Amino acid sequence: MQTLLLNCDMGESYGSWRMGLDAEVMPYIDCANIACGYHAGDPSIMRRTVGLALQHGVTIGAHPAYPDLVGFGRRSIACSNEEIRDLLHYQIGALDGICKVQGGRVAYVKPHGALYNDMMADPMKLRAVLEAVAAYDSSLPLMLMATADDYAAQQMGDELGVTLWFEAFADRGYTASGHLLSRRLPGAVHHEPALIIEQALRLARGETLLADDGSALRLNASTLCVHGDNDSSLAAVRQIRQALDALVQP
Repeated sequence: MQTLLLNCDMGESYGSWRMGLDAEVMPYIDCANIACGYHAGDPSIMRRTVGLALQHGVTIGAHPAYPDLVGFGRRSIACSNEEIRDLLHYQIGALDGICKVQGGRVAYVKPHGALYNDMMADPMKLRAVLEAVAAYDSSLPLMLMATADDYAAQQMGDELGVTLWFEAFADRGYTASGHLLSRRLPGAVHHEPALIIEQALRLARGETLLADDGSALRLNASTLCVHGDNDSSLAAVRQIRQALDALVQP
């Protein structure tokens, strides 16, 4: 049985536009992936979200993205490896500074949206991200997707001296390779709370999931991504927290 850390994307409001239920979700999670201003968030939102995380003892992670406010960071942008390193340093440093003045610190990095997907699909982009994290602070873990075969990513992390936190999703369907099923396909997103909780528990127990082709898929994850941007997802987060806590109680 694995102890799964619950992580959630946070601080994704911008100016007068509000998104998410950060204050309601924060008490139930372990790690907050805080937007750094490129896909969402602004200095005031970042400050408030950091304060909320510190109030609840939640570990703070930088959630950097491509510079894409209009597309919410979900569109790939043709960046060189040097540009990827620069945009990561800019965003991690901004959030780290806001943490510092409140007595906290950035403790890990989880890229957002298209940048996350691109680094999972392109080993050169993954290397650029790892190099950026290592150059900023090699003690910061990088959060990335757990797949059926994490060997190459783990080797790269070991080579560059960066700890990897592999994450899984309780509310998403998977392909046989351990990648997320496209949202355009049936079964890509689980909506039934019982199914979401069962998948979270299977991951915590180290059990296999059922892939889209009917095969058994095993993911070695250390963290579970949960979503809390509406009332139903908030209820699911509460239930997942309760189920995981009950699982580890003697």
